[in-house]
Amino acid sequence: MMQPTDPSDRIVRRKLSDQVFDRLRDMIASGELPPGAPLPSERDLMERFGTGRPAVREALQHLHTMGLITISHGERSRVNALSADSVLSRVDDVARMLLSSEPDQLDHLKQARRMFECGLVRMAAQTATEADVADLRDLIAAQRDCLGDAARFVTQDMAFHARIAAISGNPILVATSQSMLRWLFQYHGVLLHWSGNEQITLREHEAITDLIAAHNPDGAVAAMQAHLDRSVGLYAHQNAQG
Repeated sequence: MMQPTDPSDRIVRRKLSDQVFDRLRDMIASGELPPGAPLPSERDLMERFGTGRPAVREALQHLHTMGLITISHGERSRVNALSADSVLSRVDDVARMLLSSEPDQLDHLKQARRMFECGLVRMAAQTATEADVADLRDLIAAQRDCLGDAARFVTQDMAFHARIAAISGNPILVATSQSMLRWLFQYHGVLLHWSGNEQITLREHEAITDLIAAHNPDGAVAAMQAHLDRSVGLYAHQNAQG
């Protein structure tokens, strides 16, 4: 007599929409449906997979939610060209919710950013070209022109840090840096508005750029650490003040 069935041995019937999703995802991954290509019509997909319209539509919506395709009313869905930036941007809303609901996660993100940016500035000091340094100086000048306009000043601050990341030439590092900046500046932007902090920020950016130009990795890392530690200190002071 057979022993009682282990629940883990049971074969679970999968939803038709999940199977359609898997087939379409595989077609995209294999290049059968390359970036920019239109997907077959819903009717063609129904006939190809032998399913009804609800299963096809649910599968398409799943692909859209993942960022693999774009659904446009009145037009055929199209395959998206994926990049590190487009993939990470899909989690922006969830990341902001996590940071808003779990204060400890914000501290963890600040710690991660500190380690990440110090690594990026070390790479920049090792590999930056004259053109890279010129771009950084132009961004500092543009940020100085934004004094008195808090929103633009913060935007230029983010651009400066993003340009340091770009020196790496690694799109995954660039996308990760930009994502962390987007999430953090939602909370830290106010720090740049305090009287006098704008000038301090500009001086620190200039010091970091000078050390990158001098190809001084250790000095650039120390300057970046001091820059980020100051912002963390201001954030803690702001919270203590209520």
